[in-house]
Amino acid sequence: MALFFDAEWFDARLGERGFSRGVLAAAAGLSAADLALVFKDQRELSAGEVAAFAELLGVEADEVAARAGVSTPVPGQEGAAEARIAALERRVAALEAEVARLRGS
Repeated sequence: MALFFDAEWFDARLGERGFSRGVLAAAAGLSAADLALVFKDQRELSAGEVAAFAELLGVEADEVAARAGVSTPVPGQEGAAEARIAALERRVAALEAEVARLRGS
């Protein structure tokens, strides 16, 4: 479980970029219910989700991890194969987020 999730900071970053929480969920491959748990400090983000949040918000992964209060490692601490998979997942998540944005989510 997250130690402290700074929902105001995340909402402000989303607002600056013109994104909704729905787009953030899509970018990270989360359901709306899972994202709600994250924002209520009842679910911790994985390293891949941290990376997806960081990419969408245009900030460093360690900033997202700190603002999310996660104890999981930040992306980049995994092995070569895991890093390639994570990079592909981020690209897919970014495409899904763009589709969600275009649909008006």
